[in-house]
Amino acid sequence: MNKKIISAGHICLDITPVFSEARGGSIGEILIPGSTLQCGQADIHTGGSVANTGLALRFFGADVQLMGKIGNDEFGGMIRAILEGHGADTSHMLTGEGATAYTVILAFPGIDRVFMHHSGPNDTFCNADVPDESLEGAALFHFGYPPHMARMYEDGGRELTALMKRVHEKGVAVSMDMAGVDEHTESGRADWDGILARTLPYVDFFVPSAEEVCYMLDRERFRDWRKRAAGGAVTDILEPERDVRPLADKCVAYGARVVLIKCGKKGMYYKTASREAVTPLAERLGLSADSWADAEGFQKSFKPDRVRSETGAGDVSIAAFLVSALEGGTPGESAALAAGAGASCVEGYDALSTLRPLDELREKINSGWTEQD
Repeated sequence: MNKKIISAGHICLDITPVFSEARGGSIGEILIPGSTLQCGQADIHTGGSVANTGLALRFFGADVQLMGKIGNDEFGGMIRAILEGHGADTSHMLTGEGATAYTVILAFPGIDRVFMHHSGPNDTFCNADVPDESLEGAALFHFGYPPHMARMYEDGGRELTALMKRVHEKGVAVSMDMAGVDEHTESGRADWDGILARTLPYVDFFVPSAEEVCYMLDRERFRDWRKRAAGGAVTDILEPERDVRPLADKCVAYGARVVLIKCGKKGMYYKTASREAVTPLAERLGLSADSWADAEGFQKSFKPDRVRSETGAGDVSIAAFLVSALEGGTPGESAALAAGAGASCVEGYDALSTLRPLDELREKINSGWTEQD
């Protein structure tokens, strides 16, 4: 695929201790104060949207330019070396003040992940960090994790809206992913409903998770989900029509042309805007307006051969969806490939090591890849 994609936003170093697959119990039974928890070697790799989605886009055949901020320290050097080891274009990676962002990921088999995160220079990333000249020749600008980037949600999201508006007005298609927030932090207290209402008119592909977008757009519904989940994974109790469709409808009403909501092990819900709204995007990217207008559906997840870690599964799903779309795939075909990429990803500890090429995913899907119940 010869269309250039920019993968910008949040980047960090992920440190994942490897635990025995035989270990069982709840988080409370495993993490006991004062005890020693034995684990294997740590898996260390790049994390965040820039690396996970960006390198997956490259893996799936896209011409990708990476754009994020790291510190001038050992973690920053490790990130740059890993990216360059994948042959990625790092010419627009920036060096910011402070220690490089990192995340410690506790991924116990059978239990949803726990993240301990330091944002680092990501908090200073702003509209001015994306120069106009870097957008030249780009077909798509993908921006990920603004909730983990302070300048992006401060002052009512002014910097985020300004960036998306400028890129959109340059004639570049815009894709945006979100990230989970802690309600007790500044990001969690931000007016995300207002931020998205002002920003989504400039977003062509909006690709959040169900929990992220529900927390941001419908706090009462989010509390109901948690109550129904009774301490378990919220995504396990989701019913697409009842729980997810209203959120997709609201995102389209706010202005997004294509919405893909990731629902964990359940799958993903997609919805697109009217023909009038989708046609300019279709013409810009060479897509079929007939296929991409007024489309809606739910794609179930596929069963992986094994599950080691869900780290990066949503990010690589987005990459597969976007590359398929830019290659002319329909929303349904693109969502199926996204689900296949996610299932491949969870078989490893990082986002990339167990990915399958799109042709291999298509073959596996067409051969009757078993979907999750």
